[in-house]
Amino acid sequence: MGKSEGATEMIGIVKAARASSRAESLAMRIEEGAAKLAAFVEVLSESEWQTPMSPTDRRSIAIVVHHVASVYPIEIQLAQSIASGHPVLDVTWNLVAELNTKHAEDYLHVTKSAALELLRQNSQAAAAAVRDFTDALLDTAAPFSLSFGAPVTAQFVIEDHALRHSWHHLAGIKKALARE
Repeated sequence: MGKSEGATEMIGIVKAARASSRAESLAMRIEEGAAKLAAFVEVLSESEWQTPMSPTDRRSIAIVVHHVASVYPIEIQLAQSIASGHPVLDVTWNLVAELNTKHAEDYLHVTKSAALELLRQNSQAAAAAVRDFTDALLDTAAPFSLSFGAPVTAQFVIEDHALRHSWHHLAGIKKALARE
């Protein structure tokens, strides 16, 4: 074995030693949720695609699927901030509501193909980013404003946001279409 082969092998061993089975499990669950959401909405008719989520949430299924796809990068950035020990204090539920309203206005006519492509791209990027977390990073806690300032772990932020989001909205979509 030459020097470069040995160095490459050593890098692989070091990466494997740092790899977190918890991070891999989280990443796989993010991918699973996005895949389930995509599989369910891919076969919807145009009429179903435009169905409002509920009497109180007038966003269409189309907008909500695009919303899920759009926020993966933000959700991962929040988890990375917590993992680095930096509190996240400036993200409030009012801000989230404002961003959701603006998003709904901006993507009123989003196509199924565009929403699904963004869902696939951003969920894969989110899963890849989560795979880079070590156990120590997943265990790091810092105050988080969306959890009322409680010091939560990066793993909690991943689970409660990037991972749960597709599952949460899939359940809402099924309810909107009376397919529970």
